[in-house]
Amino acid sequence: MMGLLTFSINVTLDGCIDHQEGIADDETHAFFTRLMDEHGAMLWGRTTYEMMESYWPTVARGAAEAPPAMREWAVKLEAKPKYVVSSARTGFTWTNTHHIAGDLRASIHKLKDATRDGVLLGSGKLAAELDRLDLIDEYKFLVHPRIAGHGPTLYGSGLPGTRRLELISAQPLRNGAVAMHYRRAR
Repeated sequence: MMGLLTFSINVTLDGCIDHQEGIADDETHAFFTRLMDEHGAMLWGRTTYEMMESYWPTVARGAAEAPPAMREWAVKLEAKPKYVVSSARTGFTWTNTHHIAGDLRASIHKLKDATRDGVLLGSGKLAAELDRLDLIDEYKFLVHPRIAGHGPTLYGSGLPGTRRLELISAQPLRNGAVAMHYRRAR
């Protein structure tokens, strides 16, 4: 059985996916740690990978100060297989990182096939491209009670058509964010 590709990201009420606009507290980090634990691998575009690579390995090693929830996320992320789609970069030094190049559709099908616990996608631009290829199965957005008034925005580059989704669950967090889980209606 092929694993699911799940797109998950922090998003404000007005669609902003700037990582600095979300609530970065223990509850949020615990939510994303549980989500990561449920999946067999992480998938990012180069820009997101480089942002993550510049900080989280130092937290995992204990070389940067961080609260326990952030350190737990970092340690688990360090061990998790990470896949990066990039045409500009081929070398990756972060532990357990693998490069995806060539035919994107075929490569993602192969990754989903090999990852029965599913793949967690966390890059906005890459998600738009994979959605255009009809490869995303589920969406798990953490919607923050904020209006950013700027971008980048979710699907800012557009899609060829409307995606119909089925609500699986909606769970409010104490901090006011709501964890929304949707599945593609096929």
